[in-house]
Amino acid sequence: MIPSSPLVIGIAVAVALIALFVLVRRLRGPSAEARESKRAHEAAQRRDAPVEIGETYEFGVTELTDHHSGSEVAVGKVEGFVVFAEDIPGGLEPGDVIRAKVLSFNQGRTSADATFVGRA
Repeated sequence: MIPSSPLVIGIAVAVALIALFVLVRRLRGPSAEARESKRAHEAAQRRDAPVEIGETYEFGVTELTDHHSGSEVAVGKVEGFVVFAEDIPGGLEPGDVIRAKVLSFNQGRTSADATFVGRA
């Protein structure tokens, strides 16, 4: 005999809805935002970097984040190319314009690591 209490029916309906939601999400694939991000990443891998190692560039800080090095870094873009500037001073905020010297490219040459040189 199958239990037919409202609680059991409610749980069964909830489980079925969750399973349906997961199935629909898998069938739909990645979101438009995820697809665009992937396209931009692939395009970045195909183009030449607009920065050179040893050169200093000026750019606006778009965000501050924790880098794989464990320290806080300033993130910005030079001609759409992402640059992570390390050794940033306290009080730096998104929107500030800084100068940074490029030290190396990251794997795939889709971004670069740099060191803070000064405020612009």
